[in-house]
Amino acid sequence: MKDLPSLAEALEAYTRALPAGDLLLFRDDGIDRMGVPVVASSLRMENGPWITSHGYGATEEEARVSAIGELAEEVFAEKTLAELPRFHGSYAEMVRQRGVQGVADPLTLGLPAGSPYHPDMPLTWLEMTRLSTGEPVRVPEEFVATHPGQLRGRAPLILPITNGQGAGLSQPQALAHALLELQQRDGNGLQFRAMDQGVVLDLEGAPLPPDIQELLERYRRAGIEIIPKLASTDFGLVNLYVVAQDPSPGEQPLMVTACGEAADPDRHRALRKALLEYAGSRARKAFMHGPLEAVARVAPPGYLESFLPQVNLRQEEPRALQGMVEWASMPVGVLRALIAPTVQHRRTVRFTDLPEAAAAEAPPKRCAQVVEGLHQGGFDVLLIDLSPADHSIHVVKALVPGLEVETMTYSRIGERNVARLLARQDPLVGLGTPPEGAQRVRLTAAAEERLGGPAWFNVRLAEQRLGSLYSLYREPGRHSVQTVLRTRRFGGGLS
Repeated sequence: MKDLPSLAEALEAYTRALPAGDLLLFRDDGIDRMGVPVVASSLRMENGPWITSHGYGATEEEARVSAIGELAEEVFAEKTLAELPRFHGSYAEMVRQRGVQGVADPLTLGLPAGSPYHPDMPLTWLEMTRLSTGEPVRVPEEFVATHPGQLRGRAPLILPITNGQGAGLSQPQALAHALLELQQRDGNGLQFRAMDQGVVLDLEGAPLPPDIQELLERYRRAGIEIIPKLASTDFGLVNLYVVAQDPSPGEQPLMVTACGEAADPDRHRALRKALLEYAGSRARKAFMHGPLEAVARVAPPGYLESFLPQVNLRQEEPRALQGMVEWASMPVGVLRALIAPTVQHRRTVRFTDLPEAAAAEAPPKRCAQVVEGLHQGGFDVLLIDLSPADHSIHVVKALVPGLEVETMTYSRIGERNVARLLARQDPLVGLGTPPEGAQRVRLTAAAEERLGGPAWFNVRLAEQRLGSLYSLYREPGRHSVQTVLRTRRFGGGLS
């Protein structure tokens, strides 16, 4: 077997592949006390936008590859989607032209409860590929785009998000990354944050690899109580997340809201990623939303002077921006009390009782392992190739109809999350006539039959449960919060 590319080779490949522009990578973990490498990256594209990302790792080299890989996902989504042909027509028209197998039914993609969608609604479509057969499948563009500026249509069914992107030195590596993200978010969406179930993982007595032991010891020395939690074991994956109690965040209260997430067939790999991402989340939140004086201490000379003038508050989701502005203005005690339900402990699961699959290191085997789990669960995998023309690196976006995301933020819900909430008798959902404050869940007739009838989702109750925790889900762009706060000092603010 050919040796896997080194981190240095990966970093060089990503750097070469990026389009012309001003590329910047620098460590910003000095804003925290952990010392876990975290790297901020950005590319100011020639004749294009300024795109940013963050990465983390056990070493600086790993963090740099993480950051530039995430940057490549964003850059090539921006660049390639603009060049792809669009197709116009309703779902009904598309099915008449291409057959049922050639079109993704929007009712299987997770629409917001109460969505006005109907099969004759005019939509704009992009073409993806069914992984199992190679055949083309048309999908509404909003499920492929990563932000509203990439849309060509006028009536999108959802707000585009970045979920399901992946980059790698091969397509299997990129696709595995994308699919694990989809499964991670599907598995934890109703289990953590405002919906936290409090399932704490007991690491006591678990034979952990040395690198994980070192990470745990690093947190212990810093006085941070790490709380690893289980989200799910769907598809044979270990889907977990890491929160913590930090009594001393110093000048960075937002760090108490940090969280690291992971899903992987290998439970040790999942725990390692979540522990590292927790550190990455601490530094990223402080850097992106915290005081600019602290940013200036870790950023290269001239960074803020160049970046701040291009911050455009009009491009931000108003609720995400307003929520983080409020958080950034809170004393640490108030913020800690606000997020207390997300670090609760209701029951314990031993880490050694979690599924343990043999780790697959080679990207083709790792990807096949992930895809097999989805296919065995009856799920289809769609992907679109967003790579540069020479395929010196690979960038994809994947879509798995039936997996779910953004239920608590945008009320997107389908059969899977209705079934989960029904099983735990959560009043957020029910069958039959929607009560006051609830909206009909948009499902196929087959899905309604499996559930036992038409379903509803109580949007009003979900909003009440979400409360002031919206910023745990959706964040504004880099330095937008401090731009608002600094403007307010001179009589301005959000308009």
